[in-house]
Amino acid sequence: MTDSYKVVVQAADALLSIEREMRRLEIWESERPHETAFQSTEPFCVDTMSFPQWLQFVFIERMKQIIEHEHALPVGSGIAPMAEEYFRGRPESGQQLIAELEAVDQLLSGS
Repeated sequence: MTDSYKVVVQAADALLSIEREMRRLEIWESERPHETAFQSTEPFCVDTMSFPQWLQFVFIERMKQIIEHEHALPVGSGIAPMAEEYFRGRPESGQQLIAELEAVDQLLSGS
């Protein structure tokens, strides 16, 4: 098994872990946002989606497509700080989700 294949497998596993944790936190949604929400030009679609929506419907979906079509994974990621900001002051703890996202950030950054 090549190193690049191992990274792809780890990325796929990480996406499943992120989804599982989002479901546990009850922030996984059953319906997609309206198509206009995807037309945002702002980072993380902050003006049209909540962070969990962006994570589910943009990041996870794009990463799944990249993996399924055997495209190169992105180089670098900085999603965990966005999750930290989202959970700051919220009643639910997002520590496990933040940890899962930190693992993805490190994986995609080659650390």
